[in-house]
Amino acid sequence: MTEPLRVISQEERIRKLNEAHNNVFLLDAEDIAIDLLTDSGTGAMSTEQWAALMLGDESYAGSRSWKKFEKTVGDITGMEFIFPTHQGRAAESLLAITQVKPGDIIPNNNHFDTTRANLLYVGATPLDLVVDAGLDPDDESPFKGNMDLAKLESCIHEHGREKIPFAMITVTNNSGGGQPVSMANVREVKSILKKYGIPLVIDACRFAENAYFIHEREDGFQDKSLLEIAQEMFGLADAATMSLKKDGLSNIGGFFVCRDPHWAESFQNMLILREGFPTYGGLAGRDLEVAAVGLREALDYPYQQYRHATVEYVLNRLIDKNIPVMKPAGGHAVFLDARRFLPHIPPMAYPGISLVNALYRAGGIRAVELGSVMFGHIDESGQELPATMELVRLAFPRRVYTQSHFDYMLEVIDEVWQNRALLKGYRITRQPTFLRHFSCWFDERTE
Repeated sequence: MTEPLRVISQEERIRKLNEAHNNVFLLDAEDIAIDLLTDSGTGAMSTEQWAALMLGDESYAGSRSWKKFEKTVGDITGMEFIFPTHQGRAAESLLAITQVKPGDIIPNNNHFDTTRANLLYVGATPLDLVVDAGLDPDDESPFKGNMDLAKLESCIHEHGREKIPFAMITVTNNSGGGQPVSMANVREVKSILKKYGIPLVIDACRFAENAYFIHEREDGFQDKSLLEIAQEMFGLADAATMSLKKDGLSNIGGFFVCRDPHWAESFQNMLILREGFPTYGGLAGRDLEVAAVGLREALDYPYQQYRHATVEYVLNRLIDKNIPVMKPAGGHAVFLDARRFLPHIPPMAYPGISLVNALYRAGGIRAVELGSVMFGHIDESGQELPATMELVRLAFPRRVYTQSHFDYMLEVIDEVWQNRALLKGYRITRQPTFLRHFSCWFDERTE
């Protein structure tokens, strides 16, 4: 489908941003020209998905649509126990509630926002153990999303196996610039965990994009299909959570899968309480139909090839203009390095928010900060500490925008880059306890 893009004047954009307390999450979608806030649930469905939607069986239990969904997820993941949820964060929440205790430690390459928040909510500590290359925006290593194996061993020795109910690995690594994880790294992480009897859970939101990177960058996988690569990757895991709004190419949905019958039983009991019966999990039958098609379409090589070429096109144009970015190209987005883009704004004045707001004022583009607002934290003394990196993510919705839209975006970014010295920092004036970036209020600093 197509829809008109409404481009309001700069004066209107400034007024709208002020009314939204300088938080682009609080803007109305109709006031956005190019919406790159997220790639989650914002894609366009294929003709096959629209056709499948019309076949939705809305039976409460054991519908035909569930059977299609179950078979598709089972074929890809190889997991025995399969549970749909209304989206990925529901799967994360139920996993945390059923398997995590206060004081537990959950290592990951990098936890994303909802994963981190769900673990914090139950009193656990989410620990990021990405390789050092993943913290250097200029490092062009092919698999910057990898988990640091030495850090993982050290974590287990320091905290003890009894404090670690499971470890996670996020593919691709969204918080770290959409960078991929190699098959070798997943295999080595699994080997370490197996020694201590610690299960491995994959955060599989972008598993198909990660499979594409493995196909392109890792020796020994060029002759394998993306499905075969995905199956090998899931074969190393004990469980997985997924938002189907990413590589399920769906507008809603998620799932949890596992091999352990005890995990499955506890998850199912909580699923019934919180989400719905285990064969629909909070989704309509038509949603299950759409996801069953989308999961296979995400593993289509030409589709992935085109999507990645688009990301690389935008990244290379920005590099040509010497605009600081995360290199190499990630799977689903281009990440601006706000710390180097705005070196005159200190981390606790939130340079990422300044850059996000400038992009909206200049051209109606909505992006998202992945910096000290989203990932900063309070230490034991009550002092707010900055995030390791200050990034701004421009996430590309799937099958939505054309090259002309991205060329417009490049022009807007360049305009902001040319006037970057004029930008100011921000302070937070109101915030919730968890996931503050979704709803907090900002005031621009005057000094």
